[in-house]
This record gives sequence, structure tokens and C-alpha cells, in this order.
Amino acid sequence: MLQSGADLRAGTSQRQGWFTTQSPRLCSSRRSRAARLVVTAAHKAADGSSRRVVVTGMGLVSPLGHEHDEFYNNLLAGKSGITEISTFDASQFTTRFAGEVKTLDTEGYIAKKMERRLDKSIKFVLVSGKKALADAGLDWQGQDIKELDKARCGILIGSAFGGMQTFATAVEALELQSFKKMNPFCIPFAITNMSGALLAMDIGFMGPNYAINTACATGNYCITNAADHIARGDADLMLAGSADAAVIPSGIGGFIACKALSKRNDDPQSASRPWDRERDGFVMGEGAGVLVLEELEHAVARGARIYAEYVGGAFTCDAHHMTEPQPEGRGVALCINRALASAGLEASQVDYVNAHATSTPAGDMAEYRAIRSVVGHDGLRMNSTKSMIGHLLGGAGAVEAVATIKAIQTGWVHPTINVSSPEEGVDPAVVCAGEKQQRDVKVGLSNSFGFGGHNSCVIFKKHEA
Repeated sequence: MLQSGADLRAGTSQRQGWFTTQSPRLCSSRRSRAARLVVTAAHKAADGSSRRVVVTGMGLVSPLGHEHDEFYNNLLAGKSGITEISTFDASQFTTRFAGEVKTLDTEGYIAKKMERRLDKSIKFVLVSGKKALADAGLDWQGQDIKELDKARCGILIGSAFGGMQTFATAVEALELQSFKKMNPFCIPFAITNMSGALLAMDIGFMGPNYAINTACATGNYCITNAADHIARGDADLMLAGSADAAVIPSGIGGFIACKALSKRNDDPQSASRPWDRERDGFVMGEGAGVLVLEELEHAVARGARIYAEYVGGAFTCDAHHMTEPQPEGRGVALCINRALASAGLEASQVDYVNAHATSTPAGDMAEYRAIRSVVGHDGLRMNSTKSMIGHLLGGAGAVEAVATIKAIQTGWVHPTINVSSPEEGVDPAVVCAGEKQQRDVKVGLSNSFGFGGHNSCVIFKKHEA
């Protein structure tokens, strides 16, 4: 669990600074297994061959559950996680609902002393990151993770807003009282790189570690860059993802000022309605998603379960407007085409798209047209996870990557709820309006776009040996 430097220095002789060193002795079977990992990694890094990247673990914190099976089962059931805001008094706001994380059990993931201090966004990362490791067979306090070469393991987790509550509280203290009343952690716990840094301090990963911020496209940027580190031999294993926790007064108020949020206060669960004629803005959400990305031979050598293979990703910029998409979706179409090229795939091979689809008047149709202009075949299915959890801002891409991988794993594509009156030109069957669909998803693409015109796509494929 997250501890202070003083706590660790007072610990056992096996602890040095923030990091836990490996046990000096391993049984013969563990030594041979660790040796295979080292030899495999060295060979793959040196021979110049293409290094394949697979997903071996997933963790998340979301309005619909904090285990990926629970989360996806709720999506398949068409359950909404949108409710009236309960963490602060929103009665005077014109939008009074969101996709909140109502409860989060941090026992076993975060030390109680630090849990009280941490911003919620950091808590989301520490819990989802450690859940992802456990899901990959690498419990963060277990023996197996100690066998990894931690110099070749890294973390790339981003956020659009970072510790927004921490910063807002510090500003309030400054304005109402004095700088002397500001939390001494207000800067460290507000900056966007700190969640990945603190996670590294707990688990000892010493490889590439940084944060990316491209607004609501952040998750996909982090996943693709993390995968690139593995593909080119910088690392053998990376934790990749994103988080945000901006369901706070300044977050809700700021997006109301932008005129971006739905005002359907009388029926919050029907407020997020992508591709529907009656949509009136997006719904705020919060949460985090983290993937364990691993070099294929490294994963095979340790006997890891493989959920899917990461095969490509791309980024473009609309170069058009701060908040509005380019109407014809040219930047989005360019991004999809580049992602397909990076994966070595044809558009006809894409079975499923997890769309950005936020429930905004302009964005939904621009994206729909762009997707259909590139992937026009009749067998394509797309949906909007945001119809049930809202828009997790910087955390959206990583959580929706989990949903995309679950579609590949389970053979079920979850419904898009609240599409009761589809926009002209939108095929209800294609967007899975109201009903889950059983599909053999071999290739899934996930879109995430951010303010500033940042477009991102990631592609996962059913793993074949």
C-alpha cells in the first residue's frame, strides 16, 4: 500500500527508498522461470524483429462496477450508472446528475493514512492499476511480480484534469483564509503525472513513466504510446490507462458554462442518448481504466492469460475549433485510416467500433459519418458506452478500451441505450440501439476525441498464436 518515504525507510532490510527489492533467493523453479523471462526479453530486444503487444490484465473503477466482468455484465444488461449527484449539493445547478463512483473500497490497495490525503483521481488509479496487475497474475504484493525485471516495466497513465478537487480546495483555502492554510500536498496531488508516479513507488516499476494530457482523448494516447515502448524494445510490460474525477462543483459548473451538459434533470438515466434526435448534451462521469500491456513472448514465458492483442493506433488533429468537431469528420476518418494502416488491416476486417459518441448535437453525427465513410460494410456494429456511464473525460478512453476488449473476449456487443428516435441516416441495428448483439468480434476499434480537436483510435484483435 502507498506509504511515506519515512515509513519505507523504517521497514525491512529488503526495502530501499520507495521501492521493494526482490527476495535474494528464489526456488529453482522460480529462478528458471525468471531466467526465461530475461532471456526472452533480451532476445526480442536485440534481434530487430517486430515485437507483438498483448493485453494480459485489466482493471477499472467506474459508475457500473470496479471489476471488469461486473462492469461489462451491467453494460450488456443495459443498466445505467447515471444518478443524481450525491457528493455535493447540486440543487442550484442547471445540471444535477452524473455518472458518479458512489463507493470505492481501497482496503489492500492504499494505506489508510494516505487514503485520507489523496485526491480521488489518484485513488482511482492506484486501485485500478493494482487490480489490473492482479488480473494479469501479478499481485502487487505477491511473489510473481518480484520476478519481473522492473527496469523493463513502466507506467503511462494520464488525466485530463488531474487532482482537480485537491487544487480547488487549495484555491478556496487561499482565497478565504491564507496561503498558510493550503494543503502541503496540493501541488503534488494535483499534477497529472503523480498518480502514475505513486503507483510506481508502490510496485517498483522503474521503466518509462510519464503522463499524457490530450483532454478526453488521453486514454488512447497513453495506450498507444505505452504499446510503442514495448514494440520498439524499451520495455517488456507497461501499465497504460487514464483517469479523471471532475464531478465536483467547479467541474460541473465549468461544463455548464460551456453549454456542454444535458439538462434532463427529471430523468437522469435517459439523459445520455447518443445518435438520438432528442439529445441535449453529454453527461459527466468519473473513473479510471488500466491495461497491462505485455510483449507476447514475455507473456507466454510466464504463462499469462491473453485477452486480446493490441495491433495499432493513431492520432490526428481537426485543426478546426476548441470544442466543436470538424463537421464532415475529416480528422476522425484520417485517424481511423491511419490506425488501420498501423495495424496492417483493411477496413473490411473491423467488426466493431466503440464510438466516442458523447450525446452532443454536433459530435455524434460527425463521428458516425466518419466511421461509415471508412468502415462501410453491412456487418459493422458500433455502440456508445457513454450512454450508460456518462463521459469519464480523460478516463473515458481507457475504460472504453476495456469494453472493447470484453466484446472481443465475450462475443457480445453491449447495447446503446436511450436511442428511441435515431437521427436521420443512423441505422439502429448498426448502433445496437436498445439491444445487445451476439457477434464474433475479431477486430475492435475504439475512438476517443478531445477538446482542441485531438482524435485518437486504438485497435485490438482476437489473439491468435
